[in-house]
Amino acid sequence: MQTQNKMLEQQNSQVQENSGTVAQLRTQQSMDDKEEEMSRSALTAFRAKEEEIERKKMEVREKVRAQLTRAEEETKRLAVIREELEALSDPMRKEVAVVRKKVDSVNKELKPLAQSCQKKEKEYKEALDAFNEKNKEKAQLITKLMELVAESEKLRMKKLEELSKNIDSLHLQ
Repeated sequence: MQTQNKMLEQQNSQVQENSGTVAQLRTQQSMDDKEEEMSRSALTAFRAKEEEIERKKMEVREKVRAQLTRAEEETKRLAVIREELEALSDPMRKEVAVVRKKVDSVNKELKPLAQSCQKKEKEYKEALDAFNEKNKEKAQLITKLMELVAESEKLRMKKLEELSKNIDSLHLQ
């Protein structure tokens, strides 16, 4: 009996160990299931995030592509406008350059002419002043001449009257 008891005890202890092991196995399996579930949900969440990131990347790429397309179109439009402006301003530039060269050339010719003109104006002023001075002198001389002529005529008239009186007195006698 003791042997049976011992055997029973051993069996009980094995059953308890086995049931503990089974419980442990069940707990571990439950934990493994939970971990696996958590891993799966983490993996699913990770994949979802990756897909969202990939979708956003695609959206950003599309926006960048659209912006680049618009920028290229604007660049083309600006190039056309620049060409039109150059076409408009090119003939004008040439004409302006020609006219500027002519202005510079005339300006170079004007400088000595201006100096000559100033010199001649100075000479003219001097000649005009001399002319006016001589004219004034002439006017004074004419006035003096007229006075002298008038006085001379008076004296001659006086002399003629005296001579006429002398002749009359000779005739009367």
